[in-house]
Amino acid sequence: MPEYIPSPTEWVRKQVEQIEASGGKEGMELRGMRVVLVTNTGAKTGAIRKTPLMRVEVDGTYVLVASKGGAPEHPVWYHNLMAHPDVLVRDGEVERRMRVRLVTEPTERARLWTAAVAAYPPYAEYQTKTDRQIPVFAAEPV
Repeated sequence: MPEYIPSPTEWVRKQVEQIEASGGKEGMELRGMRVVLVTNTGAKTGAIRKTPLMRVEVDGTYVLVASKGGAPEHPVWYHNLMAHPDVLVRDGEVERRMRVRLVTEPTERARLWTAAVAAYPPYAEYQTKTDRQIPVFAAEPV
């Protein structure tokens, strides 16, 4: 079994610990909005990583937005998902095995981006802060 490496960011580490300790009953919010916990595999380390992301769900598909707050580079977890698309998504007390794919088809991406911004309006501002197109992943049941 691969080793679990907690986030180096303290608030993320503490939130993940709260979610895990409560079985998803606690810690499933950030800035007053719901999150999902995405368990993924490190691209370089092969270790287990856990990332809370804003909850955006469209018809059974979770939309994972690699915004990093509008930073010029992708978040580390973007590279993890590109290398290892099989993930576990915890939505509250329910965990689902899912496979992610980077959404590149323009119409689908626009539809999912619109849903993401509706769920978490700061995404629109984040896009204005960076020259990169913020990646959007679709996480779908395996």
